[in-house]
Amino acid sequence: MPPFEGVLFDLDGVLVDSEHLAEGVWVRTLAEHGLPIPANEFSHLAVGQTFPNVLLRLQELHGWTATDAFLPVLEERFNQAFHELPAIEGARETLLALRAAGIPFAVASNSERGRLHLKLRSAGLTELVGEHAYDPSWVGGRGKPNPDLYVFAAAQLGVNVTRCAVVEDSVPGGTAGVRAGATLLALLAAGHIHPDSAAQMQAIGAARVLRSHRELQEALGLTVSG
Repeated sequence: MPPFEGVLFDLDGVLVDSEHLAEGVWVRTLAEHGLPIPANEFSHLAVGQTFPNVLLRLQELHGWTATDAFLPVLEERFNQAFHELPAIEGARETLLALRAAGIPFAVASNSERGRLHLKLRSAGLTELVGEHAYDPSWVGGRGKPNPDLYVFAAAQLGVNVTRCAVVEDSVPGGTAGVRAGATLLALLAAGHIHPDSAAQMQAIGAARVLRSHRELQEALGLTVSG
């Protein structure tokens, strides 16, 4: 019997390698609109956060507020950047193996709905994920670190969230999974990972820290051909 009845994935940094692209768009556009900020500082501030929370934290920490001119430029650059988006190495194989094993899975992301589906299409994962791709708008805007999104995604799969694995790369997302009652598997396989990421994920309750989709497949009890 597989160790989990369902698997709930974050998107950015877990299935698609988007964090560096998004970070570059943010840092460039912020600098052009009055807030020069180092990339590593922005990354610590923003990874795993909802879009509104990023704006709120920029205001709280730097006293900077987005102008009407800022948001359209940012949106256009996001759309351009995410049209060519690679899947994380091994991600497609993980999803195929879950499907072959009959284990249901979903994506639960803090990305805005349009960007969520754009990223899945660009990475070639839309067909595999199907209808089970959820953003905070499904739960009244209560994104991670609130547990609502993972609880909702599990319910849509017809499984108890406490029998699910949540696969995450960030503290806000991992916190959401733990609060939901799922087993947290920290997957630190993307280019944006910081040296302290493993310790941070363990501190919030990660059952395992994994460095590749191959390790994740083993943790999920999956058999992958090739």
